[in-house]
Amino acid sequence: MRLILADDSVLLREGLARLLQDAGHEVTAVGDAGALLDAVAVQQPDVAVVDVRMPPSHTDEGLRAALEIRDRWPDVGVLVLSQYVEQTYASTLLAGPSEGLGYLLKDRVSEVAEFLDSLERIGSGGTVFDPDVVRRLLARTPLSTLTARERAVLEHLAQGLANTAIAERLHVSQSTVEKHVNAVFDKLGLARTPGYSRRVLAVLRYRDG
Repeated sequence: MRLILADDSVLLREGLARLLQDAGHEVTAVGDAGALLDAVAVQQPDVAVVDVRMPPSHTDEGLRAALEIRDRWPDVGVLVLSQYVEQTYASTLLAGPSEGLGYLLKDRVSEVAEFLDSLERIGSGGTVFDPDVVRRLLARTPLSTLTARERAVLEHLAQGLANTAIAERLHVSQSTVEKHVNAVFDKLGLARTPGYSRRVLAVLRYRDG
């Protein structure tokens, strides 16, 4: 894939760029949000990997650039990396379309195979959210209407896993997962709506509940 990597830490940026190049990807590395947007405009990469905090204020420049990429170039996948669980930032990303979107903690980069798999899934239009981020989002809202197994299924849904993968993770049948998924949607009152992912809407409903 063609990737643009944006991180102001030279050590992390160069190390991650080398890892991605060794995995067979074409990588352009930049150090700030402005350079990121310029590079995306010219190259139209498959995925942009973006640090949340970048110069000059080191607050949310990366996040705002990621949202601009989602708006201006919807075919470009975006993987946001963060040092800590930023619930507000994760919620902001979830509020838009979920295709080709990811939010991972930087610690996940050390799990190389998992990190590379996440990139592939985002590049293919999938959604990947860090399990710790999902747990924080779910913990902010009451879960009294769901069983423990339904909560587990919802957490895996928010990570972008298909029903078959969830079945393998939970050691149950695919039909059982489908039953739990439908139960989650029913309990949250999420009807099928064109243009929206009920999986993402379920996480948002928990966040706001």
